[in-house]
Amino acid sequence: MVVDDEILVREGLRRILETFDGLDVVAVCSGTAAAEQAVRHRPDVVLLDLRMPDRDGLTVLADLRALPVPPAVALLTTFDADEHLDAALRGGALGFLLKDTPPAQLEYAVKELARGGSVLAPRLARTVVRHYAHSVETTDAGGVGDSWGVAGTGAPDPGAFTGRRAPASPDLTDRERDVLALVAEGLSNTEIGQRLFIGTTTVKDHVSALLVKFGVANRVQAAVHAHRLGLVPADPVVGGAARR
Repeated sequence: MVVDDEILVREGLRRILETFDGLDVVAVCSGTAAAEQAVRHRPDVVLLDLRMPDRDGLTVLADLRALPVPPAVALLTTFDADEHLDAALRGGALGFLLKDTPPAQLEYAVKELARGGSVLAPRLARTVVRHYAHSVETTDAGGVGDSWGVAGTGAPDPGAFTGRRAPASPDLTDRERDVLALVAEGLSNTEIGQRLFIGTTTVKDHVSALLVKFGVANRVQAAVHAHRLGLVPADPVVGGAARR
């Protein structure tokens, strides 16, 4: 389902998405109709515009997350450093995509979300990870934080997904550290494999091992740990795709 206040944008996205094998666009609508349409059509994935005048994306996100069977929601933004990204992550968004995302990456992202994954556009990756890690570290300094949520925000703890607490600094192989650093840049498994000259299946195995070692549920959470381990370079990142 596509949610955007601009008819041309949502119809354009519909036409692009309908060219992808295995994807059906069950509805396109404005923010005010999003919850109603989600109840009626029960989409697996929602692409949601973050900035809408009729009903803002964060409010619609909360509406969708409150449904009995909430869809996976990816936020669409035109801004590389949108100040609402951290709030969206803590509000339950599983993806962040720029509106100029190439079609091939858009297809990957939607299918990854449908599989239960998370996606993060590279140009947004460090912004999201740094803001989120800073929020967690600030809360941790007060003694009431955890490695995923910020106390009082309703964001989940990794233990809620895995049944155990994540070790502060698990023992990682050199290859796992390489993969983790590229995950934090928002690269897909295929792109990581190309960068490291290893197969996509091997990359997926490394990512799965990292999620287990950190006791987290998705790549965005793993990327926060990459920040804490000093694997995220200081310079801004440009280009690329997303998740597991």
